Amino acid sequence: MSPPGRTPLDLQPVVPASARRARVPRWLRRTTGPLLLLALWQLLSGTGVLAADVLASPGRIARVGWDLIGDGSLPSAMGTSLQRVALGLLFGTVTGTGLALLAGLFRIGEDLVDAPVQMLRTVPFVGLIPLFIIWFGIGEAPKTAIITLGVTFPLYLNVYAGIRGVDAQLIEAGESLGLSRWGLVRHVVLPGALPGALTGLRYSLGIAWLALVFAEQVNADAGIGFLMVQARDFLRTDVIVVCLIVYAFLGLLADFIVRSLERLLLQWRPTFTGR
Repeated sequence: MSPPGRTPLDLQPVVPASARRARVPRWLRRTTGPLLLLALWQLLSGTGVLAADVLASPGRIARVGWDLIGDGSLPSAMGTSLQRVALGLLFGTVTGTGLALLAGLFRIGEDLVDAPVQMLRTVPFVGLIPLFIIWFGIGEAPKTAIITLGVTFPLYLNVYAGIRGVDAQLIEAGESLGLSRWGLVRHVVLPGALPGALTGLRYSLGIAWLALVFAEQVNADAGIGFLMVQARDFLRTDVIVVCLIVYAFLGLLADFIVRSLERLLLQWRPTFTGR
């Protein structure tokens, strides 16, 4: 028997168990871990477990960071480092994507390009710093070359894998619809390779910031790495941590930009986003 006032045809929506639980705002969950870590750090520093000459307290680091911003040294260093990363990322993106398109779209390109690239990518780019200094001197050129090299190979691998990972049935369907070779590349191959290319870009951005840390140790007279070298000479752990935090936030910002591009450019591809 149906309850009074309800007919047998009344349908009740099915609510997943995960949706019936009290939901904590996601921004709060994402910030809980860093805040707890920060509180533990402050506690250890306040009780003397962490000595100031080993690792400065969060309060001390915040004051030093504010002072560096106030005297203009930190904004100037950030501008110099961002310029180096932008140039290296530009050259590396053009090089890596161009080589991947050549190797991925043409068999003769694969025969000529893929083997040398696979050999070169196994060479640690940090180990090439002395060679770059001999070739390019100690100016900006070796720094840009190090970042370019670090960016090129991850982007090449992901774009190449994205192109070769396109479903062959989609190619056949495009050919049956009368698409030309360029039409297949434009409407089938490149959209299919775009997820891999964006993944490669995210990975390359992380490598770019890592390469920047090494590049700015090469006789730099400006940049975040230069501030770190000066701080190391004077045993200023607070300044070193400030620079590391800046590196981390710049990398996080770059990753956020690429993830936003993914959501914008890959709206046609529904994916699982977790529960």
